[in-house]
Amino acid sequence: MAVKIGKVERYINDTLESRGSMLFMLIDPVDYKTPQDAIKTGVESAEGGADVVLIGGSIGAQGELLETVTKGIKEKSSVPVVLFPGNLATVTKYADAFYFLSLLNARNPYWITQVQMLGAPLIKQLNIEPLPVGYIVVEPGGTVGWVGDANLVPRAKPRIAAALATAGEFMGHRLIITDAGSNPQLQGFGPIPPNIISAVKSSINVPYIVGGGIRTTEQLHTAYKAGADIVQIGAVLEEKNGGTKAMVSKFARVTKEEGRKKR
Repeated sequence: MAVKIGKVERYINDTLESRGSMLFMLIDPVDYKTPQDAIKTGVESAEGGADVVLIGGSIGAQGELLETVTKGIKEKSSVPVVLFPGNLATVTKYADAFYFLSLLNARNPYWITQVQMLGAPLIKQLNIEPLPVGYIVVEPGGTVGWVGDANLVPRAKPRIAAALATAGEFMGHRLIITDAGSNPQLQGFGPIPPNIISAVKSSINVPYIVGGGIRTTEQLHTAYKAGADIVQIGAVLEEKNGGTKAMVSKFARVTKEEGRKKR
């Protein structure tokens, strides 16, 4: 039986095939002063050239706040709005799709299969497209590493990340993410280093997403050159006091430039 591919996953696959690279912008509603500020940032991200607007966070991105922000961005933008869950409650019917995550290097099996079992009936009931994502957390890990009880991948051990990614693909995940957590700079780290990105990319045949700590166009160039198909950027948005559209436009230009090189 052929695997059923949803609309958003087809969009991702088709865009990567035609353009070579994609840019996802991540909104954590909890980190904005008001829901309207989060909505404005999401809409301006889409206007600036983001291919997908992600909404989620490790703690508190749920309930009325999540619904208000997701609905508000969806009503004012044309790009897919996708949930990046931090827990079982990060679900709303207003989203186009949902990262159906398995935290591959979690110590607690709850984050590998159990929370997915608990959430699957609701995702199906709400008719939200699940995107099967294998999730790998690299040191320092930030809040997601702590909440998810992750056995963090050491930065000096790219083969561990590659082996986890290969296992994720073998288990059926059609997207792989490596993430260093939000603001790894606060713990003395930068974005995920090129040696890990290259090792993961060379070990899998599914789209590869890199997240965590990318704040500049130079860092974005580096991630794509090392092998990222998709880069997701979040924390730097929260620090912008206006100018979101212009900043995202710069990131989008880098994405298109590096995508042309890949093709």
